Amino acid sequence: MSKLTNYFRETSEEMRYKVTWPSLEELQKSAGLVLIGSLLFAVVVGLLDVAFKESLEAFYNSVR
Repeated sequence: MSKLTNYFRETSEEMRYKVTWPSLEELQKSAGLVLIGSLLFAVVVGLLDVAFKESLEAFYNSVR
């Protein structure tokens, strides 16, 4: 049990004193970049989905 309490004690000390946390401004910039990147990725995937759907429908209609 002492190993477990020692682990948590050392972890909390490291999080307080050794970890460099980003500033609020850096955090906001990073969050904005992630949001923009996610939206762009969603648009690209959506466009690919529509393109594949239309091409498969055209193929299936031509085979009938």
